[in-house]
Amino acid sequence: MPALSLDRPRRSALYMPASNPKALAKARSLPADIIILDLEDAVAPDKKDEARDAAMALLYSGGFGDREVAVRVNGLDTPWGAADLEAVALSGADAVLVPKVNGPQDVLRYHEALSHAPGDLQLWAMIETCASVLHLDAIGALSKSTRLALWVLGLNDLAKEMRAKPDASRSIFHPFMAMAVAAARAHHISVLDAVCNEFRHIDAFTTEAMQGAAFGFDGKSLIHPDQIAPCNAAFSPSAEELAQAQAIIEAFALPENQDKGVIQVGGQMVELLHQTQAQALLKRAKRMGLLSGSDEPSLMSFS
Repeated sequence: MPALSLDRPRRSALYMPASNPKALAKARSLPADIIILDLEDAVAPDKKDEARDAAMALLYSGGFGDREVAVRVNGLDTPWGAADLEAVALSGADAVLVPKVNGPQDVLRYHEALSHAPGDLQLWAMIETCASVLHLDAIGALSKSTRLALWVLGLNDLAKEMRAKPDASRSIFHPFMAMAVAAARAHHISVLDAVCNEFRHIDAFTTEAMQGAAFGFDGKSLIHPDQIAPCNAAFSPSAEELAQAQAIIEAFALPENQDKGVIQVGGQMVELLHQTQAQALLKRAKRMGLLSGSDEPSLMSFS
């Protein structure tokens, strides 16, 4: 199964319609952590084959640097799903993102359909149906035996199926969002927040991205390049958080504290679990380019 690195930056995941040559031409230059070449929702039925060919040509030519590249395919129950999976399996993509997973049986179907693919191809799943949010634990448990490595929430589709009318704070979905993060953490899966439809109102997007970060999501899926910078900022640790993490690590390293389970740092009580969290935070920050590569990192510019 693919080796999952939870410290890998996955703050921003931009959907790019594979049927749009102008959009695809920008894919390699955008500062998103993940590029998702979309063959599903963003592509009209009469453009599906053309979009698949365009996505494959882009993948074969490479040049994405450190970005992860995923392809969102059409479902296996559509006329295009099987051909999409066949193409993506040998394309060099990092992951295949599958839509409308309802339960563990769907994950197993896709895993089996990718049996001939290279071992490092990851399976990512959209959590966007009523059935899926009721089977999060069972779906997540398959990360141990399949390619499953990441979830993407799809709240637009979930709202449609529920007949819900979400407000700006997404309060209707808060229980599902919290459970998705909890189940993902329990099964060592990365999890991305849903898209924000307000791509022209960056302040509204930033508020929603910060909410997603507060819930504990690794990042957020995006529909417009203008959302990338505020998304990366929302899901990156602040300079204050990094300084606090470094202070905790340094305090536990002092000879007088090495055998202690609880110490005081900056007037606050911290435990060994906070040391572990601090180490993980600094490791992720290095991967994001927010710290230098020295043994005792110094903060870099956040501009």
